[in-house]
Amino acid sequence: MTLPAILLLALGTYGLRLCGPLLHSRLTLSARTRVLLARSGVVLLCTMAATSALTTGHGFAGWSRPAGVLVGAALALRRASFLVAVLAAAATTAGLRLLGLR
Repeated sequence: MTLPAILLLALGTYGLRLCGPLLHSRLTLSARTRVLLARSGVVLLCTMAATSALTTGHGFAGWSRPAGVLVGAALALRRASFLVAVLAAAATTAGLRLLGLR
């Protein structure tokens, strides 16, 4: 049962991805629709990041993880290198957990 389900999902995914190039010339979108579609990707990414930062399992992740994400995001906004932002976020989270803040 699992293999047919995987194959069906893979075929459906491939079909949806193939629709873009095939229907690109037949479908015209307004400028507003293009802007909204471009922004929707950013919104989706932000919601996934927020969900990962704030929850674990079915509950709140605690205060150390969101604090680390906030430090990493602040450094990224200030154009720090990726490595510096990730290391600072991890150090913040680890330091707060070491102090007993979960």
